[in-house]
Amino acid sequence: MKAEIIAVGSELLTPYRLDTNSLFLTSELNSVGVRVVHKAVVGDTPGEMYSSFRHALDRADMVVSCGGLGPTDDDRTRQTVADLLGRKLLCDEAILEKIRERFRRFGRAMPEINERQALVIEGATVLPNPKGTAPGQWIEVKGHIIVLLPGVPHELRALMEAEVKPRLAHLDIRERLFTRDLRISGLFESDVEQRVSPLYAAYPESDTTILATARGIELHPSIWSGDPGKAEKTLDEMVSRMALALGENLYSTRGETMEEIVAQLLTEHQATVAVAESCTGGLLSERITALSGSSAYFLGGVVCYSNELKSSLVGVPAEMIAAKGAVSSEVALALADGIRKRTGATIGLGITGVAGPTGGTLEKPVGLVHIGIADERSTRDRKFQFPGDRERIRNFAALNALDAVRRHFLFPAIGRS
Repeated sequence: MKAEIIAVGSELLTPYRLDTNSLFLTSELNSVGVRVVHKAVVGDTPGEMYSSFRHALDRADMVVSCGGLGPTDDDRTRQTVADLLGRKLLCDEAILEKIRERFRRFGRAMPEINERQALVIEGATVLPNPKGTAPGQWIEVKGHIIVLLPGVPHELRALMEAEVKPRLAHLDIRERLFTRDLRISGLFESDVEQRVSPLYAAYPESDTTILATARGIELHPSIWSGDPGKAEKTLDEMVSRMALALGENLYSTRGETMEEIVAQLLTEHQATVAVAESCTGGLLSERITALSGSSAYFLGGVVCYSNELKSSLVGVPAEMIAAKGAVSSEVALALADGIRKRTGATIGLGITGVAGPTGGTLEKPVGLVHIGIADERSTRDRKFQFPGDRERIRNFAALNALDAVRRHFLFPAIGRS
């Protein structure tokens, strides 16, 4: 079954509101074997809405819309679909009473404009919405299914789970999506593509998507199939071959974040970590502590932007900073070893760099980052030249600092100095 998603709302065509409902709907539809083949965002103009729904029915077996079911004059989804199907809008007294009762519970009288939320397209099945005033609607017409859902995310999610997915489960959908989630660090998108693309021809029944994110590169091989055993076997084989091509840069084949992988390693080795951050300004500490239970292995961190605080809080010699500069291998190593000693952590991390957009020089350009790691036996550092704006550079630095911990356990005897 092929589906199209239509997100309705003029606010979604501005820079101020992001359509996140479509991402959720895609995931939920894929999980029950419905393949999303097209998405559209349309404003509240009747003609544009009519055109979007009409073309969607030409392309797909199922159309799922979100938004445009509110009480105001610009909530036109019900009327648009009724006009397209040549059906009437009928007032459902049971829905109207539930809306009135909802207002009464909050000690308010229902405004008259809310009555339009009780309008149901002739022949539609009402999808009750206990979390809001606008119910969803399920319409079957000439072999197609049209589902109208509210745009408020928590209402849409509840309706999808309680009303839509159970109905889809009763349909004769013979294929579903099987997929894997690989996470990669230390390589750019083009590097990953170059390494794994020779495998595509060997598995023509599969599709592979590469995503470049602030959390690294994601690789998603997938197969639509009605034979679960065959699909899983093929994906297992693909992942094994991709792992060989990606080597130590592949840090997860099950979609774990780098923070989760590092947490597992620190816990397994009964180790702790502390950090001294300059250019990342606390971002590394935030990523580590985003996980519940991180207090078991994260002792703390210092944001030492100024040279004075690098010396007074972490113990970096002032003469070293004067001689080598704050952005240097020597200072990164001193930050890592200094924070380790001052906190008693098993591992210390130090980050210093030029996040930009100002502050770069010919010798030390924007994007230059040094990451140091230290344990009781030795220290080591890695130098990076990251592309992008300030946000990307800081995210890359935090990710690769976490990756330094992963590689510390992966290659404990390599690169020590």
